[in-house]
This record gives sequence, C-alpha cells and structure tokens, in this order.
Amino acid sequence: MTKEQRVLQYVQQNASRGDPDSVLAAVDKFGWETEWAMNVGDVKGAILDRFVKETAPQTMLELGTYMGYSAIRIVRLLPETAKFMTVEFDQENAAVAREMIAFAGLQNRIVQITSDTADVIPQLKTEYDVETLDMVFIDHWKDVYLRDIKLLETNKLLRKGTVVVADNIIYPGAPDYADYVRTCGKYDSTFHESLLEYSKDEIDGLEKSVFRG
Repeated sequence: MTKEQRVLQYVQQNASRGDPDSVLAAVDKFGWETEWAMNVGDVKGAILDRFVKETAPQTMLELGTYMGYSAIRIVRLLPETAKFMTVEFDQENAAVAREMIAFAGLQNRIVQITSDTADVIPQLKTEYDVETLDMVFIDHWKDVYLRDIKLLETNKLLRKGTVVVADNIIYPGAPDYADYVRTCGKYDSTFHESLLEYSKDEIDGLEKSVFRG
C-alpha cells in the first residue's frame, strides 16, 4: 500500500463522508501525527483559503492534484456555479484523489484531468470551454512551474487580475519561477512566508502573482 493509499484509508476510517472539512482535518491529523505528506497542509492552507475568498474565482485551474487535498480545500469555499479543474500526471495519485474527492462529496464540482499539464493547458479553451482563468494554483513538479505559467500566458488563459498562487517557493523551491514572476514585469508578485506542511520549523511559503494584463 502506498503512502497515498494509507492516507485515503485513514480518511475513510476517521472522517465523515460528505463533509469536506472533516476530510481535510483527517488528512492533516495523519500528516502531523503519522506520516508526512506533501499537501499544502493546514498552515499554508489558511493563507490559500484567504486568497480564494478574496479572489472569489468563477473559473479556476489547479496544476498538481496529488491526493485531492487542495482541490477539496479550495472547492469547499467556492459557489456551486464555479468551474474548478485539476490536473494530475500520476495515475495512481489521481485514482486516490478521485476517491478522496468522492468521499468528501465534491465529485460533481471538480473536473479531474489525468494528463501532463503541458498537454492540457493548450487544450483548455477548446476541450474544456475556458475563456480565461480567474485563479490558478500551482503545486506540481517545481521544475515545470516556469514552463507552465509561460504556457498559460501564450495560450491567453490569463486576463488582467488573474491570481496565480504557487506553493513550495522556498522548500523544495522554485527559484526560476520566483525570479520570473517577480522581475518579468507582467505580474504584481508578493511572497507570503509560512512553514512547510506538517513542520514546526522548516520555512516555506506561497507566491501570489496578479497578472497585469
């Protein structure tokens, strides 16, 4: 059984079906007390919650579903009319996420795509009926953050005011991405320091970048 399957089993045994907050609490408890996992977590998650509430996106994209934790965390704050898409390359993780999201009762509100983000992003307008995105959460492989934000730009998926939030800016780090959004002149970008998920002393943080259009 993989770590991700162990987390899912723990959630199914300890959380309440159909209750997203109960699912998040169970994942966090597992991460703090049993086994570390690379979700955004409860500490950085509170910052992400604030960004989602401030932005109130009607159309949102997540790059990196992993176990579905952040998708659940975000969608519980969105109106039922909002469109939320999440992309995961790893088929095993995507399968766990599908079960986790269904257990939380959000399977009808989240569009799960199992593919490479480099293939999906150019198809969002034609295959997923996206005009532009109100918000993007980037939390997949750190070495493709920069590639993918440039793909979002070239495919004209960002509009003036689109909010792009990226996790793990310090640890494990995405220095080329951080340098780009801070210096390219296309974004108003701010770093929000926090702690690495399920850690009391490892510094990490989120980068919030607002596209200038």
